[in-house]
Amino acid sequence: MRPYIICHMGTSIDGRLHPSRFTSAAAGVSPAVLRGHYEKIHETLDADGWIVGRKTMSEMAKGTERHIADAPKLPRGASHVGNRNGRKLAIGIDPSGRVHFGKDNVGGDHAVAVLGGEVSDAHLTELREDGVSYIFAGPTGDDLGGAMERIASTFGVKRLLLEGGGSINGAFLKLKLIDEFSTLIFPAVDGVAGTQSIVDYHGREGDRPGAGQALRLTHLEALEGGMVWLRHAVERAPG
Repeated sequence: MRPYIICHMGTSIDGRLHPSRFTSAAAGVSPAVLRGHYEKIHETLDADGWIVGRKTMSEMAKGTERHIADAPKLPRGASHVGNRNGRKLAIGIDPSGRVHFGKDNVGGDHAVAVLGGEVSDAHLTELREDGVSYIFAGPTGDDLGGAMERIASTFGVKRLLLEGGGSINGAFLKLKLIDEFSTLIFPAVDGVAGTQSIVDYHGREGDRPGAGQALRLTHLEALEGGMVWLRHAVERAPG
């Protein structure tokens, strides 16, 4: 059984993700208060860890690649578990092995890399030396369902927050791995055409990643500063 997965995101009213392009807060509204709502609710959702894609994890981990000569041949498909020590999980979806951590945690949460089978032995050795755990998501790193099941069985986690960019969120939606959306809508607009949105699936032309799924509103709350918090359960679509 895989964990229960909540896609927890902050967005402008037009569904965009980058606050640096949002319109300014209204007079008397504190931008710090608006930004703070996200982390407060992140904690309220009481998950065992969080998931982001490669680009976001690279920005957060801030490690640098090390040259490892004569790396030992390591098995593909076998998970490696570092010393979690009771911490929450910081999970990065990194099929090609391009994220460098330099330590065993991101913001204090234990780092876990989700990899594809073609990752180099040198990179696996680097992760082991850093104390990072890793699991494999099939030969090409796209078996996200299997990866989530392995994370659940390996670490005993029950609930995870998906907080990635639009691409990784779209991949999870396509595979029907999202159980709930938690969406914080800033009182702001981006307005730039073609910029990334909450779900920004990049698959075959004509694909509909949300096909067969429906959303049911379970919570609606106005927060200080004019932000709105929505929660939607993801259900099987009627018929």
